[in-house]
Amino acid sequence: MKDLANKVAIVTGAGSGIGHSIAVLFAEEGANVVVSDINEKGGNETVTAIRSKGGEAIFVKADTSSAKDNEALVSAAVKQYGALHIAVNNAGIAGPSAPTGEYPIDGWEKVIAVNLNGVFYGMRYQIPAMLESGYGSIINISSILGSVGFANAPAYVAAKHGVVGLTKNAALEYGTQNIRANSIGPGFIMTPLLENNLDEATLKFLETKHSLGRLGQPGEVAELALWLASPRSSFVTGSYYTVDGGYTAQ
Repeated sequence: MKDLANKVAIVTGAGSGIGHSIAVLFAEEGANVVVSDINEKGGNETVTAIRSKGGEAIFVKADTSSAKDNEALVSAAVKQYGALHIAVNNAGIAGPSAPTGEYPIDGWEKVIAVNLNGVFYGMRYQIPAMLESGYGSIINISSILGSVGFANAPAYVAAKHGVVGLTKNAALEYGTQNIRANSIGPGFIMTPLLENNLDEATLKFLETKHSLGRLGQPGEVAELALWLASPRSSFVTGSYYTVDGGYTAQ
């Protein structure tokens, strides 16, 4: 039997990059996937990719920085598939690049709204639905910057550290109710988020910061997410796993 057979999963930010890879892999492993993104075109392309391989998925447009959108997303999942068992809170943005003493206030507010508030809002509505289902696995996509700093990215670093802490808190609160919560800290992964914000010289420099001498691929993060979503990780909760090619080993 496939690892996620008969399970219902929400994946946010699933219109591209890591979220796309996770959604496609989950569907291949038998999950009914609710693909969510603010980018309708990308989200529908992910659904098409899933269905082309015989999988089951729907697209729900949602802005993760909106509590109402998160509530509606969970409602749509339960209405379509009857339950919710897995949630991958992946949607995120990079934000401006500037030192803390010069960081734009509107940039700070937007990064926190999407990267931290969005994860809380997701969990706020996902957890009650999982309690109804009798089982839950929450996977929050943090970053290596959830455990270390990075100059000129104070909002991103603060938000991703917050995601790690929020995940641990939920794990403590809901473990006895059959809900697990874990976070993943990807290193620098070749996604549109990276490619659209960094030039070639910077990307080459970042390769040297990983002991494997390269950047990661979205599918490499998806494999860990699959394990955390599946019963194979049944005694794992409250943990933070890096997929970083050795970046944080320095």
